[in-house]
Amino acid sequence: MQLENTKAQMRKGVLEFCILSVLSNGDAYTTDIILRLKEARLIVVEGTLYPLLTRLKNAGLLQYRWEESSSGPPRKYYSLTEQGQQFLKELRDTWDELVRSVEHTYSSNRP
Repeated sequence: MQLENTKAQMRKGVLEFCILSVLSNGDAYTTDIILRLKEARLIVVEGTLYPLLTRLKNAGLLQYRWEESSSGPPRKYYSLTEQGQQFLKELRDTWDELVRSVEHTYSSNRP
């Protein structure tokens, strides 16, 4: 089994959670979301991000608004809906529980 493949699958598994977390700090343009994810070492390209944003929007977790740009075409800014905020809270609880579980298995194997 290749380590890089496993690492990529782990990142992919938490990507939606991370997108919602980024948007919990306020409205964001797609480029801003990508930059935040890259800062967190979650390598993402637009071709990966757009389908995820569409899926989250269709699920009622995100909404967007258009805003005029002085340097080009209008920009689409995404934000969490009320349902998205609640979903993110539940994901954070689940994440915290998962981290504790993984740490428990790791620490129980230490000498």
